[in-house]
Amino acid sequence: MNRKQFLRNFSVGAGGLLAVPSAIVAQDPKPAPLPPEKVREFVGAGHNDLVKVKSLLQEFPGLLYATWDWGGGDFETALEGAGHVGTKDVANFLIEQGARTNLFVLTMLGKTQLVKAWLDTYPQYLYAKGPHGYTLLHHANRGGEDAKELADYLQGKGLKETRVKLNN
Repeated sequence: MNRKQFLRNFSVGAGGLLAVPSAIVAQDPKPAPLPPEKVREFVGAGHNDLVKVKSLLQEFPGLLYATWDWGGGDFETALEGAGHVGTKDVANFLIEQGARTNLFVLTMLGKTQLVKAWLDTYPQYLYAKGPHGYTLLHHANRGGEDAKELADYLQGKGLKETRVKLNN
């Protein structure tokens, strides 16, 4: 085989290698997005309707991770809805299913050690804004007796507001 034949054969072979990955990717397309009306319904149900949450999740398992933008970047998941209204049964169910939790929900659930450790590590989160501008103090208040220690802790750290402007 001379140099010219080698280069011709190599370039044909290399071109084939480049085509293989794109052919593999083309065979595994992403599923269609979740229906927006179902996302909104699920996030709304997350605030206080465990039966509806379970039903919608059975129909569309991907809703567990879905977020809804209520406008102006006010994003919320069903779990966060449960968090800011204090619906512990919905929150715990969603967490058991694998929902991604956050500091606000943990605060409402009264997970004192976790929240304190988080705030010791990232003190700037004391003033973080949750969905609709609700603060950690709001979530602690919604947690009732389970989160009373956290409410006192947050106030002791200087947090006074329960709701702040979301986009300022």
